[in-house]
Amino acid sequence: MECFRIDESGYTGFDLLNPDQLFQGATAISIDDDEAKHLIREHFPKLQADELKYRALARRPANRPRLFALQRDLLQHYKCVTYVCNKRFLLVLMFLDYAVEPFYFERGIDFYKDGQNYSLASLLYEVGPTILGQGALDRLLASFQRAVREKSQESLDILVQAARASRWQELPEAIGPLAKYGAPECLHAIAMPDVTTDAAFVVLQSLISRMEVMADDSYRVEHDQSKNLLTYHDLLQRFIDHKEAVTFDMSKITSFAFPLKLQSVTQVDSKSSPAVQLADIMIGAAIEALNSLRGQNDVKHNAQQIIGLYADHQLIHMMPAIDFAEQKHFRQGAQSAQMIDYFAKNFHLSK
Repeated sequence: MECFRIDESGYTGFDLLNPDQLFQGATAISIDDDEAKHLIREHFPKLQADELKYRALARRPANRPRLFALQRDLLQHYKCVTYVCNKRFLLVLMFLDYAVEPFYFERGIDFYKDGQNYSLASLLYEVGPTILGQGALDRLLASFQRAVREKSQESLDILVQAARASRWQELPEAIGPLAKYGAPECLHAIAMPDVTTDAAFVVLQSLISRMEVMADDSYRVEHDQSKNLLTYHDLLQRFIDHKEAVTFDMSKITSFAFPLKLQSVTQVDSKSSPAVQLADIMIGAAIEALNSLRGQNDVKHNAQQIIGLYADHQLIHMMPAIDFAEQKHFRQGAQSAQMIDYFAKNFHLSK
């Protein structure tokens, strides 16, 4: 049975505002351990370490051409996909999901129609720091993140106060439900036990949607024993066990369908899996390249060249985009609301 190996990078748990970790992501690659071992020996014949780790190898400038060549080989000859997200943008999307959408839902409005939640999140991400007042968006997002984690009345009150202290009238569609109405339906949603700002589920769901397309038949997954992936191991197993036939269109080019072709999920020690180590190389390089493009590090390498190795179908990204017309076209007809309701009903995930 075909096996995809997965590894992740940039995990900071519930904290999506960590200034030193702007991006989170994961890579899935279909390659067996023997092939992986051969590739590692081919590109790093003098390697003495027990485990191939991107962060350790990338410290030496002499290793970078070898790392680049290894990534090129993997992308050209093996099924693989990398998912990366801007964590601050994802937190803005989560804010809209829980601190805004329930307000509209109660009034019979489909907040997710044609991806308008993505457009509003992009607008809030890009212009919020200016129009809401100095530091207001940062305080609002930090208060939201705290309220989701603590679930206390005090933290919910602080969130409403942060919304009201901003110039919320400049963007009432996003901030008004809390600032003007103190929307109890939104506060109830935030306080639900299953609601979290941990991004692991989003990352893994995106990888699954692509692996389902890449796999010709039934397949399995092996992943490293990272805290991120361990957190949702049980949830993935529940996805595998779910046999009802249903399909949701997520955009013009992506969908999510049950039952999955994915048959099993296994945790492995990455030291014993050369294939998982290659997944580490891929996601480590992608995260570093994005950080470099954002000026977050002083690494002297061609980040654009690394990103340029990827074909469109090999790289999934969640970033703000202010071309609203194109966003609407891309997500027109998406069944986001139906999918969220289905997951809430069948997997006890709060809306």
